[in-house]
Amino acid sequence: MSSKPVTLDVSRRVALNTLWQAVATGSLLTACGGGSEAVANSPAPGVGAPTATTFASGLENPWGLAFLPDGRMLVTEKAGRLRIVSSAVAAGPHVTVSGVPAVLNAGQGGLLDVVVQVAGGDTWVYWSYAEAGTGAQAGSNGTAVARGRLVGNTLLDVQVIFRQTPKVVTSISTNHYGSRLVLTTDGFLFITLGERAAGSESPKAQDLSTHHGKVVRIRTDGSVPSDNPFATTPNARPEIWSLGHRNPQGAALHPTTGELWITEHGPQGGDELNRIQRGRNYGWPLISYGCNYGASVDNCTTVGGATSAPGLEQPVTFWVPTSIAPSGLCWYTGSAIAQWQGHLFVGALAGRALWRLELNGSTVVKREELFKSLGERIRDVRQGPDGALYLLTDNSNGRVLRVARS
Repeated sequence: MSSKPVTLDVSRRVALNTLWQAVATGSLLTACGGGSEAVANSPAPGVGAPTATTFASGLENPWGLAFLPDGRMLVTEKAGRLRIVSSAVAAGPHVTVSGVPAVLNAGQGGLLDVVVQVAGGDTWVYWSYAEAGTGAQAGSNGTAVARGRLVGNTLLDVQVIFRQTPKVVTSISTNHYGSRLVLTTDGFLFITLGERAAGSESPKAQDLSTHHGKVVRIRTDGSVPSDNPFATTPNARPEIWSLGHRNPQGAALHPTTGELWITEHGPQGGDELNRIQRGRNYGWPLISYGCNYGASVDNCTTVGGATSAPGLEQPVTFWVPTSIAPSGLCWYTGSAIAQWQGHLFVGALAGRALWRLELNGSTVVKREELFKSLGERIRDVRQGPDGALYLLTDNSNGRVLRVARS
C-alpha cells in the first residue's frame, strides 16, 4: 500500500453529498460505493405510513433489547440493570432481573447488549458488559459476555463465557467496547469488539494476538469452534472471525444468506456498513473513509492515508463527511409494514435518526433518514413478534418506540 496520504478534497465530498441526496430522494437508483450523511429528510408520513409511538418509557440509558418467548422484552440499562418491559407497565417501574454480575459503568462501558435463546425448555439470556479487572488486573477493564438461565425474574447458573484479551488500563480508556451479540440458528455466538480507542494509529485491530477491533465467534457455552479461521494460527486468538474493525455497535444476520452484517463507527466521518466474511480484514486503521478528529471536514487526510488497499475489504456503504454514529442493526422480514420488507435499518446516535437502506444483493441502492424530527439517539433496533419495529432511545429517560403503520 502506498504511504502517500490520500486527501478527500472539497469537490469529491460535494460530489458524494449530491449523489446521495439524489439516491435518498429516489431520483437516482444506482450502485454506489459510498455516501453522505447530508441527505434529504423523509417527508411527513401520510395516511397508513409507518409512525413511531411510545411503547414504554422510564428507562435509564437503555442499550440493548431482546424479546422473550411470551412477547415481553428484556432491556439493558447501561448502569447495570436488566429490566423486563411490557405494555402493562409502559411507564414503569419496570421489573428488575436479579443475578446480573457487577458491571463497570464508566465512559461508554456498562451493561450493553442482550439476546435470548430458548433451548431444551429453558430460556437462556446472553449479555455483554464492561468488566473491571481484579487481582493482578485491577485498574483495568474489558468487554465480557455472560449467560444465565432466566427463571421468573432471576438469572440462574450464571457463567462468564468470554473475556476480551487483553484488558485495557481504565485510566487510558473506557470507550469503544463494541459489544453487539448475534446468535445463529446452528448454535454459535458472534461478538463485536471495539479497538478500545487506543488511537487512530494503534495496530491492535490488526494484531491477531488480541481481541481488540475484531469480530469473534464462539459456541454458546464459550468453547471455540475448530473451523474458526485462525483457530490453528500460531499466537492468534482462536475466537477471531474477522479483523480490522474500529467500534462495531450494530450487528445482524442476513435473513437469506445467514451472513453477519455489522455497522461500525468511523472517527470523524467514515462510519461503515460491512458484510462480514470468514477471516477477512476490514482495514482499520490502515485504510478509512474518515478523518482524525479536529481535521477540516471539507479537506482532510483519511486515517491510514488511503481509502483502499490490496487484501483489505471495502464497506458496503459509508457515511461522510460527518459521522452518524451507527448503533443497532435490523433486517426487516415482517409483513406488517409490507413496503419495508427486506430493508435494512440502522440506528444513529450522533445522527439522531433511523436509517432505512434498500439493497440489490449486496449493493445499497437507496438510503433514507426516518424520524429525524424526534431528535432522539437511536441505540438499538429490533423486529418484534408482532411485525413492528422497536427502537431504543438512549438518554436518562429512555423510551421504547414502536414503529408500525398508523
